[in-house]
Amino acid sequence: MARYQDRWTCVTVEVADGIAWVTLNRPDKRNAMSPTLNREMIDVLETIELDDDAQLLVLTGAGEAWSAGMDLKEYFRETDGKSDIVQERMRRDCSQWQWRLLRMYSKPTIAMVNGWCFGGAFSPLVACDLAIAADEAVFGLSEINWGIPPGNLVSKAVADTMGHRQALHYIMTGDTFTGAEAAAMGLVNRSVPRAELRQATVELARKLLEKNPVVLRHAKHGFKRCRELTWEQNEDYLYAKTDQSNHRDRERGREQGLKQFLDDKTIKPGLQSYRR
Repeated sequence: MARYQDRWTCVTVEVADGIAWVTLNRPDKRNAMSPTLNREMIDVLETIELDDDAQLLVLTGAGEAWSAGMDLKEYFRETDGKSDIVQERMRRDCSQWQWRLLRMYSKPTIAMVNGWCFGGAFSPLVACDLAIAADEAVFGLSEINWGIPPGNLVSKAVADTMGHRQALHYIMTGDTFTGAEAAAMGLVNRSVPRAELRQATVELARKLLEKNPVVLRHAKHGFKRCRELTWEQNEDYLYAKTDQSNHRDRERGREQGLKQFLDDKTIKPGLQSYRR
């Protein structure tokens, strides 16, 4: 835990019991994503990925917000007149951590949405594997209210999770919605009272940590890729991922699971995991 103390200015990282708690830490700005925060998050994700003590990553926000989206002052007012190269670099840093790294991350990821989640924050939210929100959290796609469409891949993120009619409603009106409504639409997996949010996240994390990490990684990557492929392409790809998983799994989970189910009759796979 101590080795990451003060390493980053806009992000804090704690590693305990296999979980890396990554906190966007600009509470005075509702954790709005600045160019500095984006650069730091690239380093955070790449660092945690190679940390053997961190088997799972939880992304949350400091204070009363998860993230209010892009820092408009730093992204628009302070880049006016800057060169195209500077603006391209800033855009690339956004995409690099918010979906390129996070979406296919090698470790399980959970978004713990503790409060405000607006605009550009929808990209990393959907890029995380799973998400739990506080009932009291407030979500919104408010870009329409200041005369711009949603930026980056926000529209893609909500189209993949919220459904056609709901996504268009919030994109076109700028209306806000709650954590409970986000769960009903499928933007997050579930919603709980804020006082129970961390415990619910820990319980979900522990359930994932019990699984075979190699198989878990290939299972989630297989699902995410298969949404973009045809049925024929998926058949080849998913069989290849299964073979790759079996080849890389040092604990031979497939053999253990089958033995415990078929031979020892000590587990019921529909109800429990094999003993590791």
